[in-house]
Amino acid sequence: MIAKRTAIRLSDGRELIYFDETPDADRDGWPDTRHLPPPPPTSQLRYDPLVDEWVAVAAHRQTRTFLPPSDKCPLCPSTPDFASEIPAPDYGVVVFENQFPSFSDRIKADEITELTDLVPVRPGVGRCEVVCFTSDHNSSFGALTPERVRTVVDALADRTTEMSALPGVAQVFPFENRGIEIGVTLSHPHGQIYAYPMVPPHTQATLRAAQRHAELTGGRNLYSDVLEAEQKAQVRVVAANEHWTAYVPAASRWPFEIQLAPNRQVLDIPALTGAERDAFGPIYLDILRRFDALFDRPMPYISAWHQAVTGEGRELGYLHLQLFSVRRAADKLKYLAGSESAMGAFINDIVPETAAQLLRDAL
Repeated sequence: MIAKRTAIRLSDGRELIYFDETPDADRDGWPDTRHLPPPPPTSQLRYDPLVDEWVAVAAHRQTRTFLPPSDKCPLCPSTPDFASEIPAPDYGVVVFENQFPSFSDRIKADEITELTDLVPVRPGVGRCEVVCFTSDHNSSFGALTPERVRTVVDALADRTTEMSALPGVAQVFPFENRGIEIGVTLSHPHGQIYAYPMVPPHTQATLRAAQRHAELTGGRNLYSDVLEAEQKAQVRVVAANEHWTAYVPAASRWPFEIQLAPNRQVLDIPALTGAERDAFGPIYLDILRRFDALFDRPMPYISAWHQAVTGEGRELGYLHLQLFSVRRAADKLKYLAGSESAMGAFINDIVPETAAQLLRDAL
């Protein structure tokens, strides 16, 4: 069943959308009663000619909310004693514009100026949204039902479609950060969606590799060939069903890393069929349970949806979710120190085949 969609405006003009699993849900009687300042202007994008990359500078994010007490959580439903970002007293899935966005369409006149001929500056035009998976502050994505996961996927599909159509957006990136070890500033179960005004460095690298592979193989898709090889080898496959395969990449950068991909080439979340969306929840929840069971404690992780770009090179894309953790042992974390941070050269502490076996045995 497709979730019911209800859009409202918060008191500062930002958009909020409820995605409800019951068709009779009424969201009209809960206005935002707060008196908020106007949203901040968009960030600056500064070009680094030494590495051919754009860097966003968003100074207003220094004032964003940082680990508030649970009774002041801005992602919980509003109560008579505290008005949060969500005006209603309960909700299923909610998406709203970030109050402290890295990218937005609110350009402040005369703020963006050229630095030098080598370092041009332009507005960070795009959009950033927050996705709340549940109203339960003490829950987690792994504790959701498959039906709720389907609602989340439908919400991500809706937002990907709308955000991809915004002027200047090059790629839409949904993700979840979980755990203080990752740097989470709000513990309520939630994710985010970035609509980038540039193609991020990781995607640039994957597009170059995919284009080179297509030229060498008469047009074959690189990710399709990698997935097919993993399915044949089986040694790094952790779980699979009719529509999805979860495997540890052969050249994993992180101690525990999974790529979860549909078994057919799909460019983005909106392109998933109803059957594929239904089949995603059970296998993803299974993988999350394995992560938590690995060291018998909640596993910090980053969950990242890699979708096709909106422009040139779109046909080279292959939707997949990357799930990885910085935890390498029960009492040890992987820190991105000299080699990783300064040189971008990763050194993994765990053999990928060993990681896959540990995850298979975790339940």
